[in-house]
Amino acid sequence: MSGLDAILDGGFIDERTYSIRGDSGTGKTILGYHFLTAGTDADETSVYFAFEETAKDIAANAATLGFDLDDVIIEDMSPSATEFMDDGNYTVFGPGEVEASEIVSRIGDTVETHDPDRVFIDPLTLLRHLSPDDFQFKRTAASMMSYMKERGSTTLFTTQSTADHSDEDLQYLADGSITMRRTDRGRELEVEKFRGSGFRSGSHGLRIDGGRGLSVFPSLAPDDHEQVFSYEQLSTDIDALDTLLGGGIERGSITLVSGPSGVGKSTTGTALARASARRGETAAAFLFEESRHSFSHRSNAIGLDVSALIEEGALEVHEVEPLSISADEFAHRVRESVEERGVEFVLLDGTAGYRLALQNPEAELREELHKLCRYLRNMGVTVALTDELSSVTGTFQASDSQVSYLADTVVFIRYIEVGGEIRKAIGVLKKRFGGFEATLRAFSIEDDGIHIGETLSELRGVLTGTPTQQAD
Repeated sequence: MSGLDAILDGGFIDERTYSIRGDSGTGKTILGYHFLTAGTDADETSVYFAFEETAKDIAANAATLGFDLDDVIIEDMSPSATEFMDDGNYTVFGPGEVEASEIVSRIGDTVETHDPDRVFIDPLTLLRHLSPDDFQFKRTAASMMSYMKERGSTTLFTTQSTADHSDEDLQYLADGSITMRRTDRGRELEVEKFRGSGFRSGSHGLRIDGGRGLSVFPSLAPDDHEQVFSYEQLSTDIDALDTLLGGGIERGSITLVSGPSGVGKSTTGTALARASARRGETAAAFLFEESRHSFSHRSNAIGLDVSALIEEGALEVHEVEPLSISADEFAHRVRESVEERGVEFVLLDGTAGYRLALQNPEAELREELHKLCRYLRNMGVTVALTDELSSVTGTFQASDSQVSYLADTVVFIRYIEVGGEIRKAIGVLKKRFGGFEATLRAFSIEDDGIHIGETLSELRGVLTGTPTQQAD
């Protein structure tokens, strides 16, 4: 798992022990599959001590996730049906030192026989029920981990807290501890400790897919990424918009296009992405609120032909389903576009959809968007964001999401009512790099594209949405 290796600064350290913590269904066993098969793929010996599932069930479940465990030595420690019928057992797992010692002896014999490079114990906490008391359990567990180290094995063991017992008391056994969990934001992974190496702290995105197992998406660290570039000015391919912007937008800058629903934000963002692709760059549009088909149809219908650019690979179009993706996974997709395919312009169409991906307060929206935009700026990527305002007219504001501070340039489009007719106006609120035209102009979208008209000098109060005629 390249994502987990990145978080662990290279991966697990040989001949150490690691605890994988989490509730049932969080992916602990699947992480073990990755660990074991990575070993067999490298011609190492991997041994799996399974206390809950039979070897047959393990192989079948692993296969549904794309894992072939044929080369993994699976030691089935789970209770069998014959044990249930055997009068010699007090229970399926009768407590007592005799039974615990038998289990430990089996583990020792297996390790002696196969001399494994990698060991996975799933779950270690089940041994608690085989021991007469907690003291004996902890002593047995500590002895087992020391034995594995002495044998030169790298060991992962899973733990799970119950109503009666916390697994906190087992963490001292491990050189590293990883917690896996499910939250309102989706699946997450966090490294609690990792002796002998640095690691990326905090929560990181996680996904479980059939055929792929676990995918880990490290939280974005913008300062780890940087590329040298020049702040050259770039045309929008719309002369009047270039005039408003004092010549265009700058490479590596962030432009926010805000306005109410249906006013033309996405179309303006599309025009900026199209201009990038037409000047020989690779552009990528990430759509939170629109399908690829709708994007192409809408753009082509108003003269912003994008179909040829998409076919040529000059313009990538990605549909993003907000409720099925975390912020970390989305940032990973953006990074792939930039670092693997050389994307130089990114359109993030719909901060409301991005907010849904986070399923958290506005503060986290701003934090995650800040990290993503800072990363893109560091990489010299030009960015356009669209942000929908809830109010159609009335008190003017640049953004409902309070993300305007991220932008180097803020372009706003709004509805105005003139003589009983609904019209649109466009203006530039700020521009960090250089000057701009501090006027309001008429804005419309026609069959042949975006039209920006003359300055609305005869009107006053345009930003209120209900302007009045200037007196002569």
